[in-house]
Parts: sequence; C-alpha cells; structure tokens
Amino acid sequence: MRINERRSLGRRLRPYFTVFDLPLMLIICALLSVGLVTLYSAGMGIPGKVEDQMRNIFLAFMVMWFVANITPQMMMRIAVPAYVVAVALLVAVALFGTVKLGARRWLHVGVDIQPSEFMKIAMPLMLAWFFQQRAGHLRWQDYAIAAVLLAIPVALIVKQPDLGTALLVVAAGFCAIFLAGLAWRALIALFAVALASLPVIWTVGMHDYQRDRVMTLIDPYLEPLGKGFHIIQSMIAIGSGGVSGKGWTHGTQAHLEFIPERTTDFIFAVFSEEFGLTGNLVLMFLYLLLIGRGLMIAGNAPNLFSRLLAGSITMIYFTYAFVNMGMVSGIVPVVGVPLPFMSYGGTALLTLGLGAGILMSIQRHRKLVQT
Repeated sequence: MRINERRSLGRRLRPYFTVFDLPLMLIICALLSVGLVTLYSAGMGIPGKVEDQMRNIFLAFMVMWFVANITPQMMMRIAVPAYVVAVALLVAVALFGTVKLGARRWLHVGVDIQPSEFMKIAMPLMLAWFFQQRAGHLRWQDYAIAAVLLAIPVALIVKQPDLGTALLVVAAGFCAIFLAGLAWRALIALFAVALASLPVIWTVGMHDYQRDRVMTLIDPYLEPLGKGFHIIQSMIAIGSGGVSGKGWTHGTQAHLEFIPERTTDFIFAVFSEEFGLTGNLVLMFLYLLLIGRGLMIAGNAPNLFSRLLAGSITMIYFTYAFVNMGMVSGIVPVVGVPLPFMSYGGTALLTLGLGAGILMSIQRHRKLVQT
C-alpha cells in the first residue's frame, strides 16, 4: 500500500518539476556551482557570503519555477501592464527616489527596491508584445515607435545614473527590434548616427565620472594609484593566474584585498587568478552553452512574441557576461555589471532566474502557443 501511495504521490508531483528544461537547468547549476566555489574563496574574511548566496539561489529557483509555469499567452497579457508599472516606478525614482553613493536608483517602499532591474524583463516583454500585434505587416513607423518605447526607460535609467543597467536594457530592446526584421541598411544608418553623435554624448551626455572611466580604460596608468588602481590590480590578477592558476583559495590579489568588489562585479578576476586560462576557457564554454541553448529555444519558438522574448533574454545573458569579463579585463569601461550566476547578489540573481523561467516556459509550451 505504501509503495502504491508513493507512486501516486510521484505522479502527482512530476508535472511540477518537468517545467524545468533539463539542458538549461544543468548549465545554470554548473555556473552556480562554480560561482559558489569562487565566492567561498573571494569571501574569506567576510562571514555569511556563501550562506546568503545559497538563500538567493533558492529564491531564484522559486522564481524560475513559478515563471516556468506561466504560459506565453499569460505573458502577453501582462506585458503592457508590466511595462507601464516599471516606467511609473522609474518616474517615481526620478521624483523622490533614495540617493546612495551619489546615485538616485532606489525607491523606498518599506524596503529599498531598484525599479530599473524590473525593466530588464519588462522591456523585452513589451517590445515582443508590440511586434506580435503587428506581425506580418510591419512598417518603418512601427520600428520608430518601438525605438521610443525603448528610449523612454533608458533615458530615465541613464539619468539616475546607472549606465550598466541602461546598457542591459538597450541590449535586450535592440535585440527585439533587430529580430523583428530591422533592415541592415537601417542598422548601418543607426550605427553611423551613433558614431556622429559621440562628440555630443562626450561633452553633454556623460557625467564626469563616466568620462574618467573611459579615460581610465584607454590608459589606466594615467593614475596608477588613483582611478586606474583597481583595474590595474584586476588585470594583474588575471595575468598572474597563468595557464592553470594559483589554486583554489590561493589567490593573493583577492586575499590581500587589492581587487575591489571581489565578491560581486570583480569576481571574474578572483576566478582567473585561482583557476587560470584553463578555468576561463571552461567558464566561457559554459556561457556559450547558455547562450546557445537560449538561441535554440528562440529558434524553436512557435510565434513572433516567443521568438523575440527568448532572443532578448538570451541577449541579456550575453551582455552580462561580455561586459563583466570585458570591464574586469580592461576591454570595456567599468559599468557595474555582475557576472551572471556567479557574482554575489540577490536582485540580479532573481532577474536572471526570472529570465531563465521565461525561456523554460517558452520551451515547455512551444506546441501549445497559438501562432
């Protein structure tokens, strides 16, 4: 009798766990495992980091599971309200947000929340819905409207200022516009306009600290003991790892506190020093698998909404990884973007889990979505 009861219970519970896409789940678990191992070393001397991250991972999995159970049809219904609420919250931040470290990015509602994080998901949802409504008869005016829908929240986020989050929102939104069928000629024209506007952006559109970051990127040795100190130490850590690394928990740059934000934005420098080039190749291979699986899900999606949404979420993952590794390696300016599924932090991990849940929902319901 007990065996039959267990089998019956297993059959009842099985549908709740089959929502997870196995390949995507395995890749994410591998990255989270690498992240916890690295965080243990990076956080030595900082009690509670690993325990807190494990709690964040549990919450992210709960969010992932919940979203994976939502159908793409339901996502289409909530796309516009989610976008409107996210923009309204960004406006509220601009009017009476909480200022921390010179940036107005948070809204106090009992606890401090960062509404710009919601826009990373709300933006691709909105654009995917917008293009789905016009599928089959898109005109240039539709792309112009989509650009305005993207520009409004990006302008509000840049004003905070939060260049890293703005970059992620732009990447997700632009991916949706491009995958919707934007012509290459228009893409080349936009690129030319962007290049032509660089002098104006440099003189008018950038804060002093942002210009300093660009100059530090070009030559960090202009102020080796000042603005360039941290990036120099980060590059030393990456280079000193060699081919095989110094070994787990044996990284000197991290443990002697030369690397800034070593558990968050600069965790890649800790990983590179301890696991070397070999570890970096394995890590980049995992991210390639993550991006490849996301693109596969996008390619198998049955309608325009699902394809654009899956493609945009995948672009967010790519941008996270590329910008973080690039800024730690001295390839792009430091903009405060965490390494996906590795950096310590709750809000970013919840956003990443939400995105993974969307991908899993699209994969699970690909035969049920009406085209």
